Amino acid sequence: MRLFLLTSLTMVAFAANSVLNRAALVTGDMTALQFSAIRAMSGAIILLVLILWQSGNLARLRAASITGGAMLALYLVGFSIAYTHMDSGVGALILFGGVQITMFGGALIARENIPPQRWVGAALAFAGLVVLVWPSDYSGSWVHAEIFMGLAALGWGIYSLLGRGAKDPLAATAGNFVYACLPVGVALMMLDGLRIPELTIALFYAVLSGAITSGLGYALWYQLLPQLRTSIAAIAQLSVPLIAAAGGVIFLSEATDNRFWIAAFLVLGGIALSLFPSRKRLSNS
Repeated sequence: MRLFLLTSLTMVAFAANSVLNRAALVTGDMTALQFSAIRAMSGAIILLVLILWQSGNLARLRAASITGGAMLALYLVGFSIAYTHMDSGVGALILFGGVQITMFGGALIARENIPPQRWVGAALAFAGLVVLVWPSDYSGSWVHAEIFMGLAALGWGIYSLLGRGAKDPLAATAGNFVYACLPVGVALMMLDGLRIPELTIALFYAVLSGAITSGLGYALWYQLLPQLRTSIAAIAQLSVPLIAAAGGVIFLSEATDNRFWIAAFLVLGGIALSLFPSRKRLSNS
């Protein structure tokens, strides 16, 4: 139960990033690239402070993986650039669909036993995601959608797979943010013309997203990943767009319709089916 609750909390943190992003951009006081840059730098700073507070030095950052930092950077840059040229719904579909494929591929390479009902549950949950975010008339840039968001999905999928081997989750996450996100944050600011955002509510949303729902949220994710089956970790993330949509309804007064409830039924039903013990496990118990 504790693992389920903490995993659910992590998915809420991931979804909160989308809600905070939308809330910041709606104000008109910040661009998407500025938000991503501040988010990256805020996450690095809060994690560095935590490491220093716990250990008194930064020696623990050696637990970080260069590959992990590179994959986190790939996710952040691909995500930021893609969303400047495409709708959020299609972006979420490509992102989480790509993450699903990457992590299931990793599970197969590691020879993880994936029961048939988990495949069915994953397909059902993904179908719900399609219902939730697929637009009726998409006119965005398919080049950006397929390349940049696809790269973001690959980066996050591999980053999550690497987290299963993290011996010191907090230090690994802090190192990944420092090695990848600080340089990436500066690069994104340069792409945006080095414009410094004003002290507004949008800046607060960006810092909150970086420090709490990204920095601490990603550290918690690395803490949980060794305890989760790779396929379960992949399926769980399909709930993020649904939670983000619900957050938009609650906090941003965004409209909802019957499609949302159909999607909710499919996504949650698929996840529940994936988590339910298989007949083989029940017969052996």
